[in-house]
Amino acid sequence: MDTLKFVIVGHVDHGKSTLIGRLLYDTKSLSSDRLKEIEKISKDLGRQTEFAYLLDHLEEERRQGITIDTTQVFFKTPKREYVIIDAPGHIEFVKNMITGASQAEAAILIVDAEEGVKEQSRRHAYILSLLGIKQVIVVLNKMDLVDFSQDKFNEVKSKVEEFLKSLGVTAIFYIPISALAGDNIASNSKKMNWYPGPNFLESLDTLTSRKLAQDRPLIFSVQDIYKIDDKRIIAGRLEAGVLKEGDSVEVLPSNQVTKVKSIEKYLEDTDTAYAGQSIGITTEDAVFINNGDIVCETEEKPNLTDTFKASIFWMAKDGLKNQERLTIRCSTQEAKCNIESIKTKIDSSTFEVITKDQGILNNLEVAQVTIKTKTPIAVKTFEDLQELGRFVLVRDRNVCAGGIVTDF
Repeated sequence: MDTLKFVIVGHVDHGKSTLIGRLLYDTKSLSSDRLKEIEKISKDLGRQTEFAYLLDHLEEERRQGITIDTTQVFFKTPKREYVIIDAPGHIEFVKNMITGASQAEAAILIVDAEEGVKEQSRRHAYILSLLGIKQVIVVLNKMDLVDFSQDKFNEVKSKVEEFLKSLGVTAIFYIPISALAGDNIASNSKKMNWYPGPNFLESLDTLTSRKLAQDRPLIFSVQDIYKIDDKRIIAGRLEAGVLKEGDSVEVLPSNQVTKVKSIEKYLEDTDTAYAGQSIGITTEDAVFINNGDIVCETEEKPNLTDTFKASIFWMAKDGLKNQERLTIRCSTQEAKCNIESIKTKIDSSTFEVITKDQGILNNLEVAQVTIKTKTPIAVKTFEDLQELGRFVLVRDRNVCAGGIVTDF
């Protein structure tokens, strides 16, 4: 059974935690003790049973009624297991939201059907586009507050659709729900017979999980070269795929082709290695390999390029100067680079889109950029392979930014 990670984002009070609590309840993922705890907390606060308290487990969150941390929760359907990343909605906790969303394979944008699209909903949707998340489902929550009106649903859906289109995002489904009452969560609601689509759990089961690392094309990141007795051992980490003795491989960026003579593991005799393992290899030919090279399959290679699009989060106190030369580190690769252009940037503390100073980046700003490297490096999009799709930028030996590759 595979696993899919998805993030739920939206305005601070549009019902993210309630939706997650309802999902756990409807999939029977809650113990009786946890359910009693929720009922007690709700009663002590003078409210009806509120599933949001399952996620808002900190006393400060319960008091303020906001989610302030990124929480991972697990449940499953007959098709697969799920990991829910509950991302904070309040503007003070935006960095946690970005961290959570970057791990997701899909996203759920939740919008209050009565209030419609709020500014924070727009900013969260922007982050999804920034991170390159392609699988998006929109749920219009609190349909009970608008008398389950089809006209209201269509009105809000149209506005959300128009906004997402401007970001280059296309939602797979728009689903009317009431998370508090459970309408259209695990079963189709009789109160909304006009809605012909799947309920929320059914829509999740249509999403596509990332391939397991060992099911992906071979990627071996070279970390060092050792000479032991008569062996020249190329040490590194197998990031993706399966590697066997006798396999034909190509070395990037030199494009040398050779075959694997042996696989070396400490105190273990083996002829096969799997994704996630740190190993050494020897080759049949005397190929020249450097630290930072990438060993891959000849037929399915990563992109070897000196220009790519990325989303970066600037962390240094001193801002990025226009055309400043930096160092990029991606897996074991390292190269000089500069930010060639900045398409859009936002203030991560407020999600405000910044239109001025487009030639520089300041502390805690997030931006869509084009990066130019001095020499080509092997990369993939973050969605395709995280190990070759994420990187850090370094200035004076200090990490100044983190980022993900979004396109070429």
